[in-house]
Amino acid sequence: MSKVRVLVGTRKGAFILTSDGARKRWKVSGPHFAGWEIYHMKGSPVHPDRIYASQTSGWFGQIIQRSDDGGKKWNTPGSSPGELKSEDGMLKGESNKFVYDTSPETGKPLTTHQWYDGTQHPWEFKRVWHLEPSLHDPDHVYAGVEDAALFESKDGGKTWHELASLRGSDTGPKWQPGAGGMCLHTILLDPSNPNRISIAISAAGTFRTDDGGK
Repeated sequence: MSKVRVLVGTRKGAFILTSDGARKRWKVSGPHFAGWEIYHMKGSPVHPDRIYASQTSGWFGQIIQRSDDGGKKWNTPGSSPGELKSEDGMLKGESNKFVYDTSPETGKPLTTHQWYDGTQHPWEFKRVWHLEPSLHDPDHVYAGVEDAALFESKDGGKTWHELASLRGSDTGPKWQPGAGGMCLHTILLDPSNPNRISIAISAAGTFRTDDGGK
């Protein structure tokens, strides 16, 4: 009988629920990262034991977590344990540095977007809302963030770079946050075309690329 796994992110940590195909009884693993908000968890279609999780806190910042054994052990790709704590022992979200790209070579430089009152406001990274592993490579993963932008990692989450053409589109400076912030909350990959990516932003709308984000 087939097995079922459900990855659950909550405001009090992450949980992994497993059951057989009948789904009558469930085993619950967790909470992982107790006390932290988990905005999203997603397993790799290529390597199901590879799980990515977005761990965030208004106090300590953003941390990307990764498991390579189905959630038994976790690591912060690209950072050592020492880098995640300050000199006084407090946690700090520096496992992944999401830096907006404003270089003219890779996209139109953007420094502001529209704010709630219609004035211009600088782009500020807050958290990762969505993680979408590639359908073909477990080390290739996309991240949708707030303030809205699309990032990509090809080394298992160790380093990230922005696909700046999304914000560099003609509508970028007019994007405005919704009630929950200006977040890129959905990423859909086309199984028949690896270069086709569809995304959704609150409250800017939906966008699609057919060339991998160029």
